[in-house]
Amino acid sequence: MSTPALRRRLGTFDATVIGLGSMIGAGVFAAFAPAAAAAGSGLLVGLALAAVVAWCNATSSAQLAARYPRSGGTYLYGRERLGPWWGFVAGWGFVVGKTASCAAMALTAAAYLVPAEWQRPTAVLAVVVVAGVNLAGVTRTARLTRVLVALVLAALAAILLVAVTRAPLQPAGPAGPSSVYGVLQAAGLLFFAFAGYARVATLGEEVRDPARTIPRAITLALAGTVVVYTVVGVVLLLVLGPQRLADATAPLAEVLPPGAAWIAAVGGALASLGALLGLVAGVGRTVLAMARESDLPAPLAAVHPRRSVPHRAEIAVTLVVVVLVSTVDLRGVIGFSSFGVLLYYFVANLAAFGQPAAERRYPRAFPALGMVGCAVLAATLPWQSVAVGVGVVVVGTGYRWARRRGAGRGRRTGRPARRTRPGPGPGA
Repeated sequence: MSTPALRRRLGTFDATVIGLGSMIGAGVFAAFAPAAAAAGSGLLVGLALAAVVAWCNATSSAQLAARYPRSGGTYLYGRERLGPWWGFVAGWGFVVGKTASCAAMALTAAAYLVPAEWQRPTAVLAVVVVAGVNLAGVTRTARLTRVLVALVLAALAAILLVAVTRAPLQPAGPAGPSSVYGVLQAAGLLFFAFAGYARVATLGEEVRDPARTIPRAITLALAGTVVVYTVVGVVLLLVLGPQRLADATAPLAEVLPPGAAWIAAVGGALASLGALLGLVAGVGRTVLAMARESDLPAPLAAVHPRRSVPHRAEIAVTLVVVVLVSTVDLRGVIGFSSFGVLLYYFVANLAAFGQPAAERRYPRAFPALGMVGCAVLAATLPWQSVAVGVGVVVVGTGYRWARRRGAGRGRRTGRPARRTRPGPGPGA
């Protein structure tokens, strides 16, 4: 049985903006403090390492997406190049980790906007509104992302301008011991902030001329984000110093005078909502791809005939996120999310490394370096994050094994196995 393909509606600009909106999210407001605590004055070295690994991952994703321009990202690439189990591990880690990130972004946005007693209801409302925008169609998602990215960049520009013109500069001494391990751990934590370029690849079935558009959009989005994060990191170190930055709960608010702290609150809320918008879209399309291959329940592979969105997958993701934000506080999942994404991109780099010369756009050294970088950064994350990440992989592989075993029994008893793949669809 086939399902309709998604429609190709996005050009390079919209795809780039979606990538920017996913990366210039709450990470810029939250990730620098724990990274400074790990690396001290070596924070910028950690940021550079994270950017290098992200660049290698981005080139691998762009190369693969140009060859396999369908929804699913590394889940699809792993299946096509390495086998079903590799794809499943990447997709499962992405879906679970990024679903937790969705809850974290919703709670973070609410924390910037309302008092503590109103945060959970506000987070639920944010999730429902974002889901409604995504369900209206990918062009609605792109339009809202344009507005949010523009507002977040304006807020960041205002914060940094006020910071460098009003605050005294601090000495650049280390915040605690700055070791190689600490720098690597900071790089792993800051990698969380760069991971949004995956959204462009997961939208591979919805961009026009994907062989040209996806590589350009990923490169432009990542390059823009590296520039923004570098400027923010330099200003935070100059104004706060490593020790005060490491101790800060809201670094960008602390560089502002008391009367201007609302700028950071509004910017943080908008950045979190922009990241949430891209996350829900990306997770929904990965769920769609996994359902098409029966790695998740087949009904989730449905595509709305008029709006051309994976409506059941996005509704399922929304319901899970609503439950999470209503019951638990996941704002501390940066390390766990980084582990899942590093695993995801390890598979992407491995898949890209094995592509034949005719399909390669970049030297094989890039995916090789990306694999090493992902493995090293994952290993140096806080041990709790690594333990939870490994546990998620074990649970996922057990789930797939049980599901496949059940399907095998069904075939032996004469029940037909269900398998769905996208049909040609309009505009495909």
